[in-house]
Amino acid sequence: MLSRLALALLLVGLWSMPAHARWRMASSENFVIYADDSSRDLEQFGRLLERYHQAMEKLTGHTTETPSPSNRLTIFVVGGQRDMGRLSGAGNSIAGFYVPRAGGSVAFVQDLRLTSGNPNMSMVVLLHEYAHHFAIAASSFAMPQWASEGSAEFFASSRFATNGEVEIGRPALHRAGDLFYARDVPIRQLLDAELYAANRGNRFDAFYGRSWLLYHYLSLGTERNGQLSAYYAALREGLAALPAAERAFGDLDQLEADLDGYLRGRRMAMLTFAPGTLVAGEVAVRELSDGMDAALPLIIRSRRGVTREMALELLPELRAVAAAHPDDAGVLGALAEAEFDAGNDAEAIAAADRALASDPATVNAYIQKGYALFRMADEAEDADAAYAAAMRPFTALNRIEPDHPLPLIYFYQSFAWRGAEPDQLARHALERASQLAPFDQSLTLMTALSLAQEGKIALASSYALPVATSPHGGRLAEQARQFRAALAGAVEGEAFIWTPPASEADPEPGLPDPAS
Repeated sequence: MLSRLALALLLVGLWSMPAHARWRMASSENFVIYADDSSRDLEQFGRLLERYHQAMEKLTGHTTETPSPSNRLTIFVVGGQRDMGRLSGAGNSIAGFYVPRAGGSVAFVQDLRLTSGNPNMSMVVLLHEYAHHFAIAASSFAMPQWASEGSAEFFASSRFATNGEVEIGRPALHRAGDLFYARDVPIRQLLDAELYAANRGNRFDAFYGRSWLLYHYLSLGTERNGQLSAYYAALREGLAALPAAERAFGDLDQLEADLDGYLRGRRMAMLTFAPGTLVAGEVAVRELSDGMDAALPLIIRSRRGVTREMALELLPELRAVAAAHPDDAGVLGALAEAEFDAGNDAEAIAAADRALASDPATVNAYIQKGYALFRMADEAEDADAAYAAAMRPFTALNRIEPDHPLPLIYFYQSFAWRGAEPDQLARHALERASQLAPFDQSLTLMTALSLAQEGKIALASSYALPVATSPHGGRLAEQARQFRAALAGAVEGEAFIWTPPASEADPEPGLPDPAS
């Protein structure tokens, strides 16, 4: 939940972007970046991120499906710590954060600059979160908590030279304080997430640092080659955390002693990709239109996620920008989003229609018009006709961008929300959307519930596992654990319907991990 102070700051509009020359957008295969930096800096940043993506593919042996244009990670460069803290709602000490959403994943960082090739803390956070994003997209295997965080720290400690050289596996210097001064995490608690949760308490500890150290030791240390793969294999076979670790690593007390010795060692190995080894591909940079240049600070606040009250505060400013730029489709699409968020469905549809009249390829206009029509259909007398009309913008979007996940999701919802049984085409659409956006945990759990309704019990349990074991927990993780427990009494081939129990709302999605 946003703090009252942060909420008040957002509501009165005190958060503002720093002065700038011009907003620009960089577009590459996996990323879209908005910043008020030079074209040269923006292009270099885009190439850096694409090389980082390629390095993870090479080192993990996994490749990801090229995302559709709207399903790429969008990164906003928003200014200093104070701006970041107000935007996140988590105070003034936040370096950056990430919000995973189907068709709309966003990350927020402070700046694009490196020091002698080394990322600042804001970029470390981005690299850490993108490592999670990549891992979820690349494999359905639910990594244990320590390995998930340890691998993200391992990759986030990379160095990027101006000549294109990339170093992976460097010491995580930003975790040095954790490792040497924070409360230690014994090896069994590190390996067993439930044991760790039961003993953690409220004190800050070295979990992230020790996770990085163990992952680095097992990946690049020479004494235990092959043990990490054996450990993952044991987990895939169904062994519990500690038995899997004991089978792969042997005596865990000895592992802990060896790990301590590894930390005290004078040198650590790292992996270096020589210049030219990682080819970034094209990064196209362009200046935004006058209207989008004026609207982008408001769009950033909107894309972060807003309550209805926040949207009502944004509306006068966005309406003013739209009035000054009445033919700018991007601005009108943003206005449609703010109108919808404020509860103004008719106004959202009108703004979306104006955007599409100006540019029929305005993706956000189709989405916001569809959202508004779906919300109106919920109270329509003729539900079938209303939901059929609500699907038209999404159907049009699907023709433009066939792999956009939202039209697939809403095709399924057009059955579910009117109380009709989804047909096989709708269920397949939902599964495809989940494949396109595996980082959206609410979508993954929705797909698992649909599979259970078809009687695909084992597959439903497998789908829900990554959500149930999510390192950051929360309401969805708890629901997924309850769902998988309920599936123990289900019969393969027989429909199983499960309704999540009522629970308190989660903290605002996408708030940064306190340890990050």
